[in-house]
Amino acid sequence: MKTIGLIGGMSWESSAHYYQRLNQLTAERLGGLHSAPVILHSVDFAPIAAMQSAGEWDKAGAELNGVARGLAAAGAQVLGLATNTMHVVAETVTARLDIPFLHIADPTAHALLTDGFDTVGLLGTRFTMEMGFYKDRLTAAGLNVLVPEVDRTNLNGIIYDELCRGIIRDESRATYVTAIERLAAHGAQAVILGCTEIGMLIDDSVSPIPTYDTTELHAQALVEAALA
Repeated sequence: MKTIGLIGGMSWESSAHYYQRLNQLTAERLGGLHSAPVILHSVDFAPIAAMQSAGEWDKAGAELNGVARGLAAAGAQVLGLATNTMHVVAETVTARLDIPFLHIADPTAHALLTDGFDTVGLLGTRFTMEMGFYKDRLTAAGLNVLVPEVDRTNLNGIIYDELCRGIIRDESRATYVTAIERLAAHGAQAVILGCTEIGMLIDDSVSPIPTYDTTELHAQALVEAALA
């Protein structure tokens, strides 16, 4: 099995879930005492979040490129970036990198299309919902993507102020369910949990339409790539 390199810490809450799922999925595939060979570089999220707010994407991308090259030098053979938002600088992160990189949107699009969906809702940080980097990749794969028309500020705040800090509130869950209901009313057949923390709050048991957790789908794809 190839060694998985994971750029984490954005936030560490979701990175902990990534690590758990990578090992669980590997054990399911290989049995016994098998676990995933993983090299995790968990960054300090505060400076990255400040760069996001300031629009300093090039600076953040350069920072993460250094992390990516460090993982490759340490022996990683396949790379994952454990955050949806920072895929806005995926090209910068992977520049001068000679190991495969698995974009988080790709297994998500594949799963939705395989299940027969073509119109989907997208939830995430305001950057993921409002900037083209994520929607455009899904659209290119063949999906029609809807984002919330209202409440983006509240949805974004719940991610940064609560989920990234491990805070789970029923009131916030209700806010997300309402957003999903509105997306469904506009034609969404399923919803992408397009931030690696949203799965801590929302799943199929509370959503009116099927949910697709990018953290789970990305972890599955990384294990598949490592086992290929």
